[in-house]
Amino acid sequence: MTQLTDKRIAMVVNNYVEEAELAEPLKALQDAGAKVEIIAPEAGEIQAMEHDVEKGDTFHVDRTIDETDFSDYDALVLPGGAVNADRLRTIPKVKEAIKLFMSTGRPLAAICHAPWVLISAGMAKGRRLTSFATLQDDLRNAGADWVDEAVVIDKNLITSRQPDDIPQFSNAIISMLAA
Repeated sequence: MTQLTDKRIAMVVNNYVEEAELAEPLKALQDAGAKVEIIAPEAGEIQAMEHDVEKGDTFHVDRTIDETDFSDYDALVLPGGAVNADRLRTIPKVKEAIKLFMSTGRPLAAICHAPWVLISAGMAKGRRLTSFATLQDDLRNAGADWVDEAVVIDKNLITSRQPDDIPQFSNAIISMLAA
């Protein structure tokens, strides 16, 4: 099994994140030995959702976005959920973090609705990626080459469509970090 004991991962979320897209990659990365921190706008806990409509579990926030220096992390993971992604895309420091990871070539992974945040950060144009199907028009209109595949890797950017693709999504993150 791949060991990522020297890797530090930022999972940036807001309330109403899609539970599976947070919990399953979090567990896979921790099982691979990575130190993963849940980073959110406010301290305390965030509320996860199941399929954007039913309340799921709550998750402890390790640090707030404002107190985070994103240059300290080896990878940035953006779980989905429509409300989560729509809220994150309005936070300047989240957009700055995305630009930092894209410019430095460190892994940036976004699943489901999270590629909306890439659009708002101005980082979708010219990239080959995927997302939840309902975002394809938004991504194409932002200049991205949207494709319907479980996982798409374009340089340091890993994107995935939906909860069914989480095993491939998690494996892609781990493989990129191990390389």
